[in-house]
Amino acid sequence: MSYVVLVAGGIAVLDAIPDEQAAARGIVGYAVSALAGIGAFGIAALVRVRDLRAFGLRPVAWKWLLLGAGLGAAAFFLNIVVAIAYARLTGDTGNPQGDYRAAAGGGALSFALTLLSGAIATPIGEELAFRGVLANALGRYGPWVGVIGSSTVFALAHGMNVILPVAFVVGATSALLLRRTGSVWPGVCVHAVNNGMSVLVPALLALSAP
Repeated sequence: MSYVVLVAGGIAVLDAIPDEQAAARGIVGYAVSALAGIGAFGIAALVRVRDLRAFGLRPVAWKWLLLGAGLGAAAFFLNIVVAIAYARLTGDTGNPQGDYRAAAGGGALSFALTLLSGAIATPIGEELAFRGVLANALGRYGPWVGVIGSSTVFALAHGMNVILPVAFVVGATSALLLRRTGSVWPGVCVHAVNNGMSVLVPALLALSAP
C-alpha cells in the first residue's frame, strides 16, 4: 500500500510536466520508481523491525551476480523481440517507454541522470520493494506463490502494454534468484543490466544518427 501511495504522488508530479518535455518526464519517471521502491522498503523495514537479511539484504557469491547480469541482457533482447512481434501483429508502433528513450538521448547531462536513476537507483528500489518485501511476504504461502505473485504485481505496475510480458519475465527471474540465493542482489543485477541497456542503446543510436 505504501508503494501505491508513493507512486500516486510521483504520478501527480509527472502529470505536471508538459508532454513536450519528454526527457524530463523520463528522468522523473525513473526517479519516481526508485524513490517509491526505496520508500516502501524503508516503511516495511521499520514496521517489521527485523534483521534486514530477512529482506534479502545479504552478500552473495559473484557467480550469482554474473548470472543475473547475463539474464538481464537476455531480458533486454527478449524485449526487442516482443516489441517487434507486437508491432507486426497489431500495427501499433507506439513506445510506452518513449520518455525514457528521449531522456537517454537528450544530451550528456540527461544521459547521465537517466543512467543513474534508471540503471542504478530504480533496480535497487524496485527489487527491494517487489522482491525484498513482496516476494518474501508472499513466500510464506509457498515458494511459487511468492515468485508468481510478486512477478504479476511487478508486471502490472508497468502498465497494460507491450512491456508487461517482459516485466513479468524480469520479475520472475529475479524472484527465482532470490529463492535460490536468499539475496536480492542477483535480481538487482538482472534489473540493472536490462535497464542499463535500455538507456545505452537509444543513446548510441542517437549518436550514430545522421
